[in-house]
Amino acid sequence: MKIGLGADHNAFDMKEDIKKLVIELGHEVEDYGCYSCEEVDYPDVAFEVGSAIVDNKIDRGILVCGTGIGVAIAAGKIPGIRAALCHDTYSAERAQKSNNAQILTMGAKIIGIEVAKQVVKAYLESEFSGGNSGRKVQKIIDKEQEFLGGVKS
Repeated sequence: MKIGLGADHNAFDMKEDIKKLVIELGHEVEDYGCYSCEEVDYPDVAFEVGSAIVDNKIDRGILVCGTGIGVAIAAGKIPGIRAALCHDTYSAERAQKSNNAQILTMGAKIIGIEVAKQVVKAYLESEFSGGNSGRKVQKIIDKEQEFLGGVKS
């Protein structure tokens, strides 16, 4: 798979370690920044990764900021994107298997790099199972389309 990575300055170091892991796992990486510990705004990076998924430039994304919350909210504003905040392997697995989340988000100030690596591995090794989950994800997609007709968030 081609995996898009992105982080703000709070998570630059974690992103760099995750990049190495993703490559070791045999995936291609597209790095959307940031590229140093110099301050950047997380929504900009999250929008780039989410847009790349919508545009079929990458298959999945991994976003990291201080808590993982900001990048999850920002990416989730892009129509068609399901971003899941996960700090444990079970949630990461279920994010993909049950929710077909295209983006995994994590907080560099919440978990350490070894746990983050385990979470990434669980997420990337999981596939969407469909079935009852497929019906539920379709409801999310359908409702999103309905809301796009006029509700501002």
